Amino acid sequence: MTVNIDSAQTLGSLDLTGAPLSLGGNVFGWTAGRDDSFAVLDGFVDGGGRLVDTADAYSAWVPGHAGGESEEMIGQWLAAGGRRDEVLIATKVSQHPEFQGLSGANVRAAAEASLTRLGTDRIDLYYAHFDHDDPIEETAAAFSALVDDGLVREIAISNFSPERIDAWFAAADAEGLHKPVALQPHYNLMERAFEGELRAAAERHGMGVLPYWGLAKGFLTGKYRDADHDIDSPRAGQAAEYLDDRGRRVLAALDRIAIEHEVEVAAVALAWLKAQPTVVAPIASARNAAQLETLLASMRLELNKADLLALHEASL
Repeated sequence: MTVNIDSAQTLGSLDLTGAPLSLGGNVFGWTAGRDDSFAVLDGFVDGGGRLVDTADAYSAWVPGHAGGESEEMIGQWLAAGGRRDEVLIATKVSQHPEFQGLSGANVRAAAEASLTRLGTDRIDLYYAHFDHDDPIEETAAAFSALVDDGLVREIAISNFSPERIDAWFAAADAEGLHKPVALQPHYNLMERAFEGELRAAAERHGMGVLPYWGLAKGFLTGKYRDADHDIDSPRAGQAAEYLDDRGRRVLAALDRIAIEHEVEVAAVALAWLKAQPTVVAPIASARNAAQLETLLASMRLELNKADLLALHEASL
């Protein structure tokens, strides 16, 4: 296993030096209960991790959930452990059932609601979760005002088109607003559309990239290898959709490289992702402490050129 000890990445004023991984919080309060959520969060910070990613809408899709469950769980962990200054918290607005859209009033109200659930006085990285029909000038101004008021440290964008990203930055330039420092797209070895115009937009505007679904909904853990694999989690069926000739080719390359570096397959997949241009920290989630160990290993793993080329060619 080759170790990279010189990794230095920042998102505006947020320092992720030596911690190129964002812990996905979508499972907290959903498939991870209080004990497992606390163990994962503690283990992540103890293992050198720094950025925890959530959203106000997590996990509104679950029957009986209202949204905000993940933020509330993280807030309980922060209150119990007193580790607020050891972590950076990223959350998002636009999809919560009670806070839909990106109007100026909704952005403000949703941010205040997130702060209450998290039990903190600031959001370190605040995302526009999905684009809506709201005027981009209004949205950009609302996010910038949250920074001016000290409620948000840095601004970010997720699931926007290159054209709308350009429009946000044009509005910020025109009005002297705070600009987004990060972009969160869908990107992994199985989903590479980001490498076109979206990556060009990130480069053009100097945004660090934090890809979500870095393990392709679990497929790149190597767990799903047979079409008749038992469906034992809410996302197992989605992961198994990648099990075609291309998917098997990627798994074979991951297997070989994982053996060479003495790590798990998932660590290799995330290491490939963090080595890509513009990427600062992939996002991956763990339902328990055992799954977390593989994610932490990816922070320390640096693939060589032959490894990166083999994975690139396998995933074409």
